[in-house]
Amino acid sequence: MNESTSTQMQANGSIYLPSGRSISPQILKSDIDSGADRRQEYGNRAIVLYLLENSVEFRELSDLRKKGWENPAGDKFFKNQRRNADNATQRTAIYFHRLMKKIGEELHQSTDVFAIQRLNPEPPAILDMCMAPGGFLETALRKNPGSHALAFSLPVVNGGHKSLLPRELDVDQRFLDVTMLAADMGVNEIDNNHPDAEHFLPRQFTSYQHFDLVICDGQVLRTHDRAAYRERREAKRLIVTQLALGLQQLRPGGTMVILLHKFEAWDTVNLIWTFWKFSSVRLLKPKAGHTKRSSFYMVAKDIQSRCLEAIQAISRWKEIWRVSTFSSDKEFQEMLWNGEPQAEDILNNFGRELVTLGGKIWKVQAEALAKAPFMK
Repeated sequence: MNESTSTQMQANGSIYLPSGRSISPQILKSDIDSGADRRQEYGNRAIVLYLLENSVEFRELSDLRKKGWENPAGDKFFKNQRRNADNATQRTAIYFHRLMKKIGEELHQSTDVFAIQRLNPEPPAILDMCMAPGGFLETALRKNPGSHALAFSLPVVNGGHKSLLPRELDVDQRFLDVTMLAADMGVNEIDNNHPDAEHFLPRQFTSYQHFDLVICDGQVLRTHDRAAYRERREAKRLIVTQLALGLQQLRPGGTMVILLHKFEAWDTVNLIWTFWKFSSVRLLKPKAGHTKRSSFYMVAKDIQSRCLEAIQAISRWKEIWRVSTFSSDKEFQEMLWNGEPQAEDILNNFGRELVTLGGKIWKVQAEALAKAPFMK
């Protein structure tokens, strides 16, 4: 990295930006509570300030977000969207299935994400960690004639979506809660007093079962009835389960497509940087749907799933799952930060690439927000 254009961190912990301005630890840490929450807010704030300084697209998006937050009509708009998602009829389910097929097609046109390159005669194998209603997986299967898939999805009785996959597709559908895959996540002994003791599941993968493409686009569903201890931890439990098992079962050189949210959040940036170390990463925000939201996709190709960095990532994600499932809130919060890089380290090593990766994402969302009915 050219030092004349990069951010620099000085001995006092300040981040020095290309413009000559600096972000001091005192500024970053002001008005932030102590402990793990403080460290996360510190990381979030450092990243936001860096992006505001270095990206015109992010500044424009931030201005539009602020305008939307100040308008009650914006809250009403997104509340209605959440209500429709939580109370999906057959008609809305079909709509979302078709929408996901469109989004999948758009991702494929931009990145060839579903073009599986095979080096042996075995048919292409796809793993979908959170499948229903199935539009994404259907697109991937149709792009690869003769392919087969293993797909998990939360049962409808537990608040999951109904599968709309055509029956002619070769898919082993297993309706279960992936965050309960204790054996696959490395935990075989469960305390009988645990609130979910009866809900943990036996191993689903074999040691010789590997995939060419892994889809990780599961989200926490508000309609999912779950134990109280999981409420604050469920989003993390879900993402690390998908990532750990998806990467673990991926063949070297394979591809993963991962749904992410809030680009400027420290944990999102850290995840992108993690994959950057052992794969070729592209970030995209499809224009087919959800353009007003902060969601986007990371497409990681040519993943070196057996390299040291990947193995370490899998181990850490499994440990986060273990602590978030069996330990206290305090231990969970501390675990999220133990051994993780500081925001300064990420920005100084990855800041310039981060701005480049995010530019088109912020532009797509900004254009959508500018045209939103609640912005008029």
